Amino acid sequence: MKNSMDYKGYKAAIVFDPDDETFHGTVVNIDDTVHFEGQSVAELKRAFKDSIEYYIEFCRKRGEEPDKPYSGRFLVRLTPDQHRAVAQAAKLRGTSVNSFVAEAVDRAVQTTGL
Repeated sequence: MKNSMDYKGYKAAIVFDPDDETFHGTVVNIDDTVHFEGQSVAELKRAFKDSIEYYIEFCRKRGEEPDKPYSGRFLVRLTPDQHRAVAQAAKLRGTSVNSFVAEAVDRAVQTTGL
């Protein structure tokens, strides 16, 4: 079951609260905090889009740039032994270190349900 939604590059994680029968969402790929909720899927989707549009407009009125979804680049610090092991494993697979690490991250993220 997919527990996320995308709009304009913003990605939200969704949870369902059975006690109040409400879906709750949080944008997860920016550092600012954007929350929304709805009691139906249609209401949740509308609230997500409205929250993103409100967030963008709120930032504009304040003269600030809205936080953008992550660029896809980040630095990972490894020990020299880890670096060597990754480079060797990538070479054995016939791929680049970047592709090897990206595939490992994909597998790890899939275990979270995203």
